[in-house]
Amino acid sequence: MGQGKWYPGESLPRWAFTCIWAKNGTPLWTHDDLIADESKDYGFGPDDAKRFIKGLVQVLGITDQYVRPAYEDIFYFLYKERRLPVNVDPSDSKLKDPEERARMTAVFEKDLGQVIGYVLPIQYGSWKTGPWPFKSGELFLLPGDSPIGLRLPMDGLPWVSKADYPYLIETDPMAYRTHQSGPGIPGNAADPVSSSVEKEKKAAVPEEPLPDLSKGSSAKEIIRTALCVQHRNGRLYVFMPPLEKADHYFELISAVEKTAQNLKMPVTIEGYLPPFDPNLNVMKITPDPGVLEVNIHPAPTWEDLVKTTTDLYDIARLNRLGTEKFLLDGRHTGTGGGNHIVIGGLTPVDSPVLRRPDLLRSLVAYFNNHPSLSYLFSGLFIGPTSQRPRVDEARHDSLYELEIAFHELDRQIRQYDTCPPWLVDRLFRHLLTDVTGNTHRTEFCIDKLYSPDSSSGRLGLLELRTFEMPPHARMSLVQQLLLRILVAWFWKQPYRQPLVRWGTLLQDRFMLPHFVDDDLSEVLHDLNENGYRLTTEHFHPHFEFRFPAFGTVAYKNITLELRQAIEPWNVLGEEAGGGGTVRFVDSSLERVQVKVEG
Repeated sequence: MGQGKWYPGESLPRWAFTCIWAKNGTPLWTHDDLIADESKDYGFGPDDAKRFIKGLVQVLGITDQYVRPAYEDIFYFLYKERRLPVNVDPSDSKLKDPEERARMTAVFEKDLGQVIGYVLPIQYGSWKTGPWPFKSGELFLLPGDSPIGLRLPMDGLPWVSKADYPYLIETDPMAYRTHQSGPGIPGNAADPVSSSVEKEKKAAVPEEPLPDLSKGSSAKEIIRTALCVQHRNGRLYVFMPPLEKADHYFELISAVEKTAQNLKMPVTIEGYLPPFDPNLNVMKITPDPGVLEVNIHPAPTWEDLVKTTTDLYDIARLNRLGTEKFLLDGRHTGTGGGNHIVIGGLTPVDSPVLRRPDLLRSLVAYFNNHPSLSYLFSGLFIGPTSQRPRVDEARHDSLYELEIAFHELDRQIRQYDTCPPWLVDRLFRHLLTDVTGNTHRTEFCIDKLYSPDSSSGRLGLLELRTFEMPPHARMSLVQQLLLRILVAWFWKQPYRQPLVRWGTLLQDRFMLPHFVDDDLSEVLHDLNENGYRLTTEHFHPHFEFRFPAFGTVAYKNITLELRQAIEPWNVLGEEAGGGGTVRFVDSSLERVQVKVEG
């Protein structure tokens, strides 16, 4: 359990549940009964937290003299109490902010001097610890009610110059040249901690003495990462520190499990996630407005993809969750959650988009030539400011710049047989964006392809965001099958048709189901011509779900049909609201297709 996304205007980050397992089946945690039940109160308190962290340092073979108790900032809350009106009690402060009111009530219901948890400064390097000196002499947490690992007073540690700061540098994902499936998976439970048996035989030896803390000196010896153990609601939570390598992370996890086993104390793991490692599968569940976002692990085969998708839909249904809803007028529609499809490889080096950058060029060009692929599978909110706008939906001149990028990519491949990953990112990063320049809210998102910003952005991944979550697993699988076919086709035969300047035809023509159907028929004709047998029957459920028919009237040899069409939601001007400025979307209009045959 850890920190999820933190959106502007929200006081705290959202939660995120993450499940991690080894691809080769090696257990990373062997005792299920040592994972705490979130609904159970075990009665754990500060003494139990202290006993656990003392047991952990014994397993790690380091001294416990630098374990620090953590307290709420007494002086801050006394200051807040002094500012309350004279006729108000701190336990019922009447503060306008409900979160601040609840936080103050919870603090004053307990003893201000009570230990909130314990902090162990720790760093990898045969696992070492060290002192955390503070001017006050005690470790007072930053005000809040999130885990103590997110409220450590890092600014209160001795000053260190930028040149001496111990930055954590994760292993570059591109360093994993081949996929490893052997016994070298990090965190082998059979050997919980490297040479831990030898470490436990040793007496805990005090670490180095306190470094020079004279004014102006750079305290480069101070360790600046920490593991925390906190008791909350009768349960024990272990907050994992950031680490540079996944095997370091799981070595520490194994030590935590061994400590929990020795003391017979179930725990909940929270905090930082392990760095990227191609030997691991990761699945994450996070909240989004109105939906639960489930990021599933990669599927190496079509059979795996079918099983994962159908299992996900079945488990959601059994938990009374679905991917559909009904509007106030009774119309059946999607929840608005995305069915985003990600293309990548077992390792970033294996990514088909990095190995064959012309594949990205072909996909972008083909979607430009066939707008039905952008609109048939989308949700209600489309347009330049939606979550997945087309590259030509806001700026028509962007196609001219995209053609320049295509020409340079072709020149690189023609001259050098390939295009370096960094240049692929530079060619397309500022073109595959929405109207505001956001690189995430776009039909083709390359945030994690080969971004120079961080190691987590160099994973060789291309995310297609044009798909909304359909109501049935088979409809989702058809979307994924279509994309797999396009990748296979363009891998053999790159798409070289020129970009089309649709202009206002995007809104005038392709908002109507008739023209979307015609364009999709052209797509299916292309696929069948190249040996991929798909028919309109495969996409009939998508068409009827996206463009439901309202009714049909037949008179003599004339038939009139009314069918739902698409109406873009345009963004209105700024207005004051919510303590700042907001911009609403205009969803007041509906578009209907009237089709007459006969």
